[in-house]
Amino acid sequence: MTMSVPKAAVFDLGKVLLDFDYAIAMRRFLAHVSISFTEMLGLLSHSTLFPRYEAGLVSTDAFYNEIKAISGFRGTLEDFSAIFGDIFSEITPMVALHSDLRDRGVRTYIFSNTNDMAIRHVRQRFPFFSRFDGYVLSYEHQCLKPEAGLYEAVERVSGLRGSDLFYLDDRPENVAAGVARGWQAVVHETPERSRAAALRAGLLG
Repeated sequence: MTMSVPKAAVFDLGKVLLDFDYAIAMRRFLAHVSISFTEMLGLLSHSTLFPRYEAGLVSTDAFYNEIKAISGFRGTLEDFSAIFGDIFSEITPMVALHSDLRDRGVRTYIFSNTNDMAIRHVRQRFPFFSRFDGYVLSYEHQCLKPEAGLYEAVERVSGLRGSDLFYLDDRPENVAAGVARGWQAVVHETPERSRAAALRAGLLG
């Protein structure tokens, strides 16, 4: 059975359109905190604080205050945000793929587990981010992929369901949740493979 051509393309953000490395921020934090690199990294990687922040269960002020209390961070919220947000670099071939889809009239959406500080930085630094038809960001919906609620939000925002949605994400569990909803979902491995998948789906000529 041949799938219909999707009506929209849904992009994960981190590791699909933007690469990121929290270790960059951790190294910069070292001059401003009282704990080690390993302790700082663990605070973000192994505690529940960061997932709660990305799920919108903790405000930016509360996140900053908790990090400050634990790490002894010496600086303002603005100082913290500047360090915390500046961890991204553009994955140019994927941004080009998005541009090519837009040029062909394909509607596009961002669908990301992310947080307020990161998105503020991305909006300021990366012009391509403003060129999507809609955004479903975890912290604005109080849940994280692969929870069903966030996928339902994409369907509400786009007005589309099932095979009308073409979805790229680097995490297999997130793709599996899309497949379970009938989306044409693909694990992003390389820009070349993702472009080939878009071509097979009929989104590119």
